[in-house]
Amino acid sequence: MTYNCYITFPTIFYAIRAEEILKTSSYSAKMVPVPRSISSSCGTALQCNCNDVFSIKNHLLDNNCKIEGCYKIGEEGLNTLSIEELFKDE
Repeated sequence: MTYNCYITFPTIFYAIRAEEILKTSSYSAKMVPVPRSISSSCGTALQCNCNDVFSIKNHLLDNNCKIEGCYKIGEEGLNTLSIEELFKDE
């Protein structure tokens, strides 16, 4: 199964802020549309390596960037999808 991890944000402001924060770090991540399996609303999420998701989350929080949630999505073939909520801000 192939896995991708996503970090979502409460507003587009924080998504842009996260992108700026990560430009000066060694983490590899990219901005993508929020996958429909996470939310049907339009928005931007950060896609990153699942091995780095918690380090990236902590780095963003340490730099005053609010996060809505972290998700791990697994895909196998076209029809099998698993979503694991790793972190959700209350």
